[in-house]
Amino acid sequence: MQPAPSRFMVCIMCGASSKLALLFGWYLLALGVCVEEHCAADPHKADYYMAAVYEHQAVLSPNPLALTNRKQALELMSQNLDIYEQQVMAAAQKGVQIIVFPEDGIHGFNFTRTSIYPFLDFMPSPRLVRWNPCLEPHRFSDTEVLQRLSCMARKGEMFLVANLGTKQPCHSSDPACPRDGRYQFNTNVVFSSNGTLVDRYRKHNLYFEAAFDSPRKVDHITFDTPFAGKFSMFTCFDILFFDPIVRLLRDSDVKHVVYPTAWMNQLPLLAAIEIQKAFAVAFGVNVLAANIHHPSLGMTGSGIHSPLKSFWYHDMENPGGHLIIAEVARNPQGLGTENAVGKMDPSHSKFLKILSGNPHCEKDAQEVHCDEDAEWSFRTPPVFYSEMMYDNFTLVPAWEKEGYLQVCSNSLCCHLLYKRPTLTKELYALGVFDGLHTVHGTYYIQVCALVKCGGLGFHTCGQEITEASGTFEFHLWGNFSTSYIFPLFLTSGMTLEIPDQLGWENDHYFLRKSRLSSGLVTAALYGRLYDRN
Repeated sequence: MQPAPSRFMVCIMCGASSKLALLFGWYLLALGVCVEEHCAADPHKADYYMAAVYEHQAVLSPNPLALTNRKQALELMSQNLDIYEQQVMAAAQKGVQIIVFPEDGIHGFNFTRTSIYPFLDFMPSPRLVRWNPCLEPHRFSDTEVLQRLSCMARKGEMFLVANLGTKQPCHSSDPACPRDGRYQFNTNVVFSSNGTLVDRYRKHNLYFEAAFDSPRKVDHITFDTPFAGKFSMFTCFDILFFDPIVRLLRDSDVKHVVYPTAWMNQLPLLAAIEIQKAFAVAFGVNVLAANIHHPSLGMTGSGIHSPLKSFWYHDMENPGGHLIIAEVARNPQGLGTENAVGKMDPSHSKFLKILSGNPHCEKDAQEVHCDEDAEWSFRTPPVFYSEMMYDNFTLVPAWEKEGYLQVCSNSLCCHLLYKRPTLTKELYALGVFDGLHTVHGTYYIQVCALVKCGGLGFHTCGQEITEASGTFEFHLWGNFSTSYIFPLFLTSGMTLEIPDQLGWENDHYFLRKSRLSSGLVTAALYGRLYDRN
């Protein structure tokens, strides 16, 4: 695997290249566009709010399996909380109204159920108890972490979202009560700007977390803010499942989600910023995603994403945390078919002809008109198989300067109509997978993916790479059996791209792009069939 570039903090403005965004950052700032963390809130801009996410390099327990006591646990967590407080105050200077911290950022990870116990705070239900831990510190025992977080929110005068471990006693009369007489939850909490505990979310889809329990009933949490209306929240692995977040977004008017995560990047399809952005595009929402920072474990990638704009950070080389601050629209504009150039575009016209069953010719009242350059459609490249993220993909190479490719698996057929301005000495391939993913989680996916391979051999397709020079103009589409499709789009140097157009056409879901800012790494449509898990 090639190493990722050292550092990226990039603002995409409707597809502008990352280099231009960085080069003209101060110029854009003068025009009122927020680039990196140099923005301050304009009180007259009622259509926007200021948000921050912090990618945190947590101070970890030297031996998370060892038994310890509450005092020792608090000493370690205080080191992380001290850093949190510094970031809150830095964000406050920029007028931030909500800040999000990552999963596992306070206590770390790799604990057993027993060894994590001293790190857990008692968590009363905010639905039953109205409580300001900063002002009422002695109301409940074992709530020192909640007290610190509450006071930070109060001091910074901002909403604060953080993740911590919590405990809740249960009785033997409860058939689900663990043998040790308590539930242990991976919990997100949100505090208002005066330090009041607003709500909490207990992670439902645990990722091999033996220290924690999944709540018997899924928490479907929304909370209201005075600056942007309704938010929801979920955690890390939850992003791949229907409950809680997809159900919430389907049935409510939530336009903003906060997303603490401890995500290990897995290219080519599930890098952190890649799936965060895809979620924002798929659901037309703002995503405030805070990841933990441990490059040695492949953990980096945070961002503030809307469907049409992203501010993100990805750094696989350097230690230390990073604060992202951005101005965010209260009502995000979605990306869809209506955002693109009309159907008169030549490449889109050709795409529509293929969907209609005749890629070469069209008829009018007098005669039949055929493309003079239609010969490319008769080329039949070899079909091959390669493992991509532990799934056996069926692929065909994209060797030509332009062409039309099709490859099928089970009920899914993927299609690619493409043109390459310049042929490079790189192997690209169109791949399809329609089946149950069974490694590091079990869930059913349908995927159409155009990927750059790790080398020139077919067996290298699916390997993790971050650098590429091949550029494409393309339509990618498939006859998906689900409406839940995430557009994954990465170019060289872990740069996010925005599709020109995407949506449904003749029972096929498509993604279209005419110009890339840098070489293509991945363009994929990642479908989730939640009912087949």
